[in-house]
Amino acid sequence: MTTGAALLCLAAVSACSSDGDDNGDSGGSGDTTSAGGTYTWWDPYPQHDDSSDWAQRVATCGDEAGVTIDRTPYDTTALTNQALLAAQEGTSPDFILLDNPAVSTLADTGMLTTMEEFGFDTSQIDENLLAAGVVDGEAYGIPIGANTLAIYYNQQILDDAGVDPESITDWSSLTDALDQVVSAGHKGITFAAIGTEEGSFQFLPWFWGAGADLRDLGSPEAAEALELWTGWLDAGYAPNSVITNSQNTTWEEFLTGDFGFVVNGTWQVNSAAEAGFPTGVIPIPAQDGGGAPAPTGGEFIIAPVQEDAERYEVTSQIVECMTTPEGLVETANTFAYYIPPTAEGQEALLEENPDLEPWVEAVRSAKGRTSDDLGTDYPLISEAMWTAVQNALSGSMSVEEALSQAQADAQAATE
Repeated sequence: MTTGAALLCLAAVSACSSDGDDNGDSGGSGDTTSAGGTYTWWDPYPQHDDSSDWAQRVATCGDEAGVTIDRTPYDTTALTNQALLAAQEGTSPDFILLDNPAVSTLADTGMLTTMEEFGFDTSQIDENLLAAGVVDGEAYGIPIGANTLAIYYNQQILDDAGVDPESITDWSSLTDALDQVVSAGHKGITFAAIGTEEGSFQFLPWFWGAGADLRDLGSPEAAEALELWTGWLDAGYAPNSVITNSQNTTWEEFLTGDFGFVVNGTWQVNSAAEAGFPTGVIPIPAQDGGGAPAPTGGEFIIAPVQEDAERYEVTSQIVECMTTPEGLVETANTFAYYIPPTAEGQEALLEENPDLEPWVEAVRSAKGRTSDDLGTDYPLISEAMWTAVQNALSGSMSVEEALSQAQADAQAATE
């Protein structure tokens, strides 16, 4: 099977991370056309040690290529910093699994090979997922899975309030449902508006769902999205705690059984199944109907430039192993909440777990945060945006003032 053919079948992989370990030596020696040698692999999954299913999966792909894989896990932020340092020192690993918004940062340094240079055919990968790794028209990585946001609901509360979740198709019907839930004596919706990237991540579906553009934070569409959130707080449909809520905090609030709705991600699928009440999932609606584009989370597999170009042959074999249909579904199941980035992979996953259908649909509508060729400008724009959300929800500024200031700050930062 050629590398390109393997990547036509690309599918899923894993999640967020915590504290990492020290890095191993980069590179390795050995004839790349025969068995032998060591290839280095960095990923953001320190929660998965050498005995884990994930580590064994990586090692097996090395075995099949006739080499040893030296895997080093890092915290997500530390991984990006270590990759940049390694590029400066000429000690880059053979593989990095990197959080998708950071791909453009590494590509901007010139340390990554493009997928075209590697000979990978990316045509069957969902374009909306691939876009997070595209810079100036060149794909610098491959999404090996995606997670995103949707709305979980407490079926008991909705039943008590007389709300049919299928009736929620736009902002108006969602707000009506919140009114019914609160009127029935329950709490409405909780979400994360904390002043960090998590706050931007959770605001983006509403921002994009209004038709707003990250290059114009002060637009009327952006104001409509922020007014939706401020209106929910003013009406008592959402608690003031959203201003400091992380995504984990919102989930803890939802698990109390007091809230009708919570905005959260694919990574809570297992926890939702184990909640002390029946739950369900609906897509985040766009303002006027249909699913809103939610931001994608998830890692890209990227290949740093190597001095010895002959190493790429084995690199290709290992990527091929990681991206077969069977292997990627296996990886998706290992992590429980990653959705494959190809139609074929998604259908294979749904054959095994039909309950993931709402999440497959959400991923199909999702959008990379650095899409629209934002690249390294995204973090600067995001900070201005989450600051505006904080200012408006806290009441320190009006929606218009907060967004006008955000646009000025973003423009100054990216010029």
